[in-house]
Amino acid sequence: MWLFKSVVGKKIIMAVTGILMFIFVLIHLAGNMTIFSGWINAYGEHLHAFPLMVWAARAALIPIFLLHVFMGIHLTLQNNNARPQAYVMKQNLRATFSGRTMIWTGLVLLGFILYHLLHFSFQIIYPEFAANLPANKDALGRPDVFKMIVSGFQQIPLAGLYVVGLIVLGLHLRHGVQSVFQSIGLNSEKSLPVFDRISIVGSVVILIGYASIPVAIFLGWISL
Repeated sequence: MWLFKSVVGKKIIMAVTGILMFIFVLIHLAGNMTIFSGWINAYGEHLHAFPLMVWAARAALIPIFLLHVFMGIHLTLQNNNARPQAYVMKQNLRATFSGRTMIWTGLVLLGFILYHLLHFSFQIIYPEFAANLPANKDALGRPDVFKMIVSGFQQIPLAGLYVVGLIVLGLHLRHGVQSVFQSIGLNSEKSLPVFDRISIVGSVVILIGYASIPVAIFLGWISL
């Protein structure tokens, strides 16, 4: 299949998988923000009332994520092997910090996502706060997701780790969003500044949205 053989095809795969994951990140953020209204336990209950939908989403996201990671590493290695040193130095004059560090922020995000899954999805990290424990039910008998999140982020090392991880996510999205437009052929001298601003705004919104939760909990604005 030409998509997997040509550089352009691989970049299109990177763009499409990146868009799908960005959409998921936005949806996930919208659900997480219900912690500010106190509805996050109800959100969790309604979400898991449809286990087939949840597992179908996970089954789709896993190959999308792995394909994105694989293509990212493959393209980076391919570019490094094919590009003369002088050309690299010339490109770096215009390249942003987030663009030059995409492979590294991507690898850090891989570790961060695995940690996040172990923490909130599988509830292995800080198991005493796990929402699926019989002792950790709210007044309505639902898994107390609110208590799990607040108790977790009251731990300074954990809150700090998440903020750092989210900064890395913001850096990765800063270049990733712009790269999507370039990969589908919409980038030009005129459109570049516009897409650059879109990438900045999008990454900042994601960063502030997600980071606001551990920061608010750490500062005591959200408490048990």
